[in-house]
Amino acid sequence: MYKAFYNLKRNPFEITPDPSFLFPTKRHNEALAALYYGVRRHKGFVVLTGEVGTGKTLLVRCLLHLLKGSNAAYAYIFNSRLSSAEFLQYVAGDFGLSASGKNKSELLLELGSFLISRHQMKLTTVLVVDEAHHLAPEVLEEIRLLTNLETPQGKLLQILLVGQPELDEKLDSVDLRQLKQRVALRAQLLPLDLEETRGYIARRLQLAGANSHSGGPFPAETIARIYRHSRGIPRLINTVCENALISGYARQLRAVPPETIDEVATDLRLDITSVPKALPAETDHHPDVWQAVKTLFQLHEQLQGARPKEMENLLTTGPGASKHEPFI
Repeated sequence: MYKAFYNLKRNPFEITPDPSFLFPTKRHNEALAALYYGVRRHKGFVVLTGEVGTGKTLLVRCLLHLLKGSNAAYAYIFNSRLSSAEFLQYVAGDFGLSASGKNKSELLLELGSFLISRHQMKLTTVLVVDEAHHLAPEVLEEIRLLTNLETPQGKLLQILLVGQPELDEKLDSVDLRQLKQRVALRAQLLPLDLEETRGYIARRLQLAGANSHSGGPFPAETIARIYRHSRGIPRLINTVCENALISGYARQLRAVPPETIDEVATDLRLDITSVPKALPAETDHHPDVWQAVKTLFQLHEQLQGARPKEMENLLTTGPGASKHEPFI
């Protein structure tokens, strides 16, 4: 809709993880290098974490693009809310193995034979688990056991766990300490800073066909406002910029002003933070504290219309208490 108006050949701010749009910050380059090295050197476990929208899935797609045409085969698990049996069936099926109607031991034998045969042909086999922070502890333990298939030279199955920071917390638990000790490489993605945000937007516009010698639709002050509302998270940068271009096109603005970014951020509710609406009805963890809170509310209500002498009695005994049981 706005492409012709801004002299673009394609939409620059799609939120789909297209490897051709990777903006190679130092952090992204280091993470991609760690993933590639871990797979090619048969290191076994590699972990990639980052906040929502920082580009984890895009980086995995770039890794798979690098492995394309090589001797690597991969299974990609993007739905991690599976039981142990479902997980093994999914993995076997994605590797092209027959998984229908087989029990756990049969699936493990099938996977083991598959991995050994590929290793004998000097082929690399990769298991990518996206959204790994949702994996149940028993599934993570099942994944760890898969790495028991190894040779003196390396692991037969290369496993990449990708997830939000909660994955790090889960791996730090005592129950999963064996898995944590097997992690060979870790990488973490962080939000972009202001300078990186400026470069990120410029690169996307350039790849979409924008004239690199023109000022573009986003002046410096507008980019600063984009950064403030998006907090440097690439997915939010894309969403804000996409909506800002639509709004700029509707108003026939060649340069999008900062005020338009504020309006877009308000429409997208980017500055809204959720807060608890009310206290919980009850708590099992601190019953004494909860009782004290309820008593204070009752006392407050009774003090509203009490006469001076009644107020003195209430402050001495508390609501509904005996005068022989002092409240304060």
